[in-house]
Amino acid sequence: MTTAAQSTLTIGEVSELTGLTTHTLRFYEQEGLFFAPVRRNAAGRRVFTQDEVAWLRVCTKLRSSGMPLPEIRHYAQLVLQGPGTEVERFEILRRHEAKVQQQVADLQEALDVIHGKVELYARRLAAGTADQLWRNGPECDPPADAG
Repeated sequence: MTTAAQSTLTIGEVSELTGLTTHTLRFYEQEGLFFAPVRRNAAGRRVFTQDEVAWLRVCTKLRSSGMPLPEIRHYAQLVLQGPGTEVERFEILRRHEAKVQQQVADLQEALDVIHGKVELYARRLAAGTADQLWRNGPECDPPADAG
């Protein structure tokens, strides 16, 4: 993935590029979340390549979409093992994709309900009857497909 000819980046530069704090980058290293051991320069400071920055961006999206750190670590370990682990890596990603798709569907359903409530309040405010909302409990419009 990386070549000796690639320029390297400091931990501060990687922090700026990824939005991850230097503390988080060190934590990710300790947790074994990189696809290769983090290299150090002659002074013993961590150095990173653009490949590692790209991987950190993937990690960030996996985390923000709910993938647990142990699962990201397992995926990274499979990458380190190399050929022969592709099917297992694919299955990890496929399972996570399915979970995220369900989360998106759940959020869309929630957004639809919220949108309906916003429209109800907009109508009631425009009609001057918003003070009647919740007087006799929640007022909910039936779903559009319910007729």
